[in-house]
Amino acid sequence: MGAIAIVTGASSGLGREFVHLLDAGALEGIDEIWAVARRADRLDALVRTTSLPVRPFCLDLCDPMSFDLIEGALAETPGARVRLVINNAGFGTFGSFREADRTDASRMCALLVTAPVELMYRTLPYMSAGSRIINIASVAAFTPQPGLAVYSAAKRFLLDLSRSLDAELGSVDIHITAVCPKFMKTEFLDTPGDVEVARRMTAIGFEQPGRVAARALAASRAGASLCIPSLDMKAYYAASRVLPYKVMLGLERLVGAL
Repeated sequence: MGAIAIVTGASSGLGREFVHLLDAGALEGIDEIWAVARRADRLDALVRTTSLPVRPFCLDLCDPMSFDLIEGALAETPGARVRLVINNAGFGTFGSFREADRTDASRMCALLVTAPVELMYRTLPYMSAGSRIINIASVAAFTPQPGLAVYSAAKRFLLDLSRSLDAELGSVDIHITAVCPKFMKTEFLDTPGDVEVARRMTAIGFEQPGRVAARALAASRAGASLCIPSLDMKAYYAASRVLPYKVMLGLERLVGAL
């Protein structure tokens, strides 16, 4: 068995871009892609567009049994070697915490926090020197975001976890890259919750999924612990490291993002 790349949220948007770039050879040593997503029809369509073998896993990662199935598939695959894991699946809703749907908040925690932790735990035994993990965080992770509170907190968790694990595992040449893009015009924004809050917070502009995926893979190849694809958000990140939180909130209000 050759080296496996596992991509979650693989059937659309950024996840699909990752699959196509991997299929085109963006990371050497990939022999098979395991594509994880909820919609079987989208997965079937994806399989038909690649030259590398793609194994579809129609799973809801909010269901803990999903990770048992992936781990079981690895255990049943002779000589399974995981070259890359991309934790990309996610969703978020805009609006006040008090008025938000409690089910949405719980699903965000499951998908953005628990799912990446579980998948990393299950796949690490199959990794070796040169293996990589890409965790899709967000610029929302840089400072707490009123109106996007659960999402931004979850992404902050993923950012901090990724950098900690990269420090732990770097000595054996397993590197974890946290990727912090701006919003992208993908299905993420199809059901945003509070439309007005979403409009204000996306005033910072959008990024192209293909560009984000390409830069993330380049950072992963280099063993970088952090990838911020856009120049303006690199400046925002630098400011968030030195300015008090209230000052950052004031700047966001000034540009109309809050």
